[in-house]
Amino acid sequence: MNPAATPLRLSTAQTDFEARFAARLHWSSETDHAIEQRVADILADVQRRGDAAVLEYTARFDGLQAASVAELELTQADFKAAFDALPAAQREALQAAAARVRRYHEAQKKANGEGWSYRDEDGTLLGQKVTPLDRVGIYVPGGKAAYPSSLIMNAVPAHVAGVPEIVMVVPTPVRGSVATGGSGAATAARGERNELVLAAAHVAGVTRAFTIGGAQAVAALAYGTATVPKVDKITGPGNAYVASAKKRVFGTVGIDMIAGPSEILVLADGSTPAEWVAMDLFSQAEHDELAQSILLCPDAAYIAAVQAAIDRLLPTMPRAAIIAKSLNDRGALIHTRSMEEACAISNRIAPEHLEVSSAEPHRWEPLLRHAGAIFLGAYTSESLGDYCAGPNHVLPTSGTARFSSPLGVYDFQKRSSLIEVSAAGAQSLGTVAAELAYGEGLQAHARAAELRLNDVPPMRGAR
Repeated sequence: MNPAATPLRLSTAQTDFEARFAARLHWSSETDHAIEQRVADILADVQRRGDAAVLEYTARFDGLQAASVAELELTQADFKAAFDALPAAQREALQAAAARVRRYHEAQKKANGEGWSYRDEDGTLLGQKVTPLDRVGIYVPGGKAAYPSSLIMNAVPAHVAGVPEIVMVVPTPVRGSVATGGSGAATAARGERNELVLAAAHVAGVTRAFTIGGAQAVAALAYGTATVPKVDKITGPGNAYVASAKKRVFGTVGIDMIAGPSEILVLADGSTPAEWVAMDLFSQAEHDELAQSILLCPDAAYIAAVQAAIDRLLPTMPRAAIIAKSLNDRGALIHTRSMEEACAISNRIAPEHLEVSSAEPHRWEPLLRHAGAIFLGAYTSESLGDYCAGPNHVLPTSGTARFSSPLGVYDFQKRSSLIEVSAAGAQSLGTVAAELAYGEGLQAHARAAELRLNDVPPMRGAR
């Protein structure tokens, strides 16, 4: 029996719209307490025992046996061999995607990623120095599926930023292994490598890589082991264990974000073929059952046409069951009074992916303030942004686009303030600083500034 998908139908004219809309949007970001405790135990164990703990958890959770973590390290030769073995079409697609992502992030770096300075009239220099991080870790999922596109989106901007060492971790679980333990599948010497991921590492400039995953991989990157180097920041998506581990190690290292389920919001004026929009909704729903796909449109007949397209197209999808559950549990087709109202609702949602599927997308774009990425026009499918348009596909989710931004070059750089005070500048700035420091009761601060004045005053409060 084929699964059916009937997203919740809402209208902003309904008296109970607000309550039903809020209930459909709600998603708890709280991690299961058992997962939190398990992750805490793994992190502490890896911090204490290093490589030995990494090996133990890799065997237990991925079914992958190795005598040392060094055996789990991939080499540049592995990357190159994987790339060379790909069909020509896949090699060209990887190179084209990486080139577009690199070009976009190079433009981003030139726009606001350079240092700057100026001098005051008295000769004092003020400015900012921008430098790359020394070493970053990239987590690439490798459990249910493999994501070379995720590797490109994380590694290329780090490379453009000038990070000299990019360390990738990617689980290669033995198929049939059981994450809760047991020895049934843990006898294989190697897990299942994804050659497209290794080829992407070759294209994107990954420096080192290890076939480890889960919370133990995050711990190894955050704390360092005898084999895995300690990094300064960890980026990349993962399952609940990975997300929990990243949250717990934040402060020891930087992280990109704690991502929730994938989201798409389509603002449609009814001018785009209904099949296109239905498939765009599918493109997020197929990620997992918690993904959210929403359509906002002022044309009731068009909404009905999209539902009919959903009914026709769903049976043709290999991941139909996942799509159906996602749309039934979290999807919505919402009839609005106008496109202006649709834009206002979109700003409340602050979606990860926002498609403006309209004949006049630039008419509505100025009204849109909060979104991870905005896709303008009927031909701009969200999937192009996922793979090869150029902008980064690592985006804020769960409404965090209200205050967060896509991953970019700036996430792999840090800024240091530059201050060079001239002798003349010390006279004016010193009196200001001393006055404020005495007011705060910090006499040493005040005196340090006063000692540089031409006429050194006596210390205030001194006998």
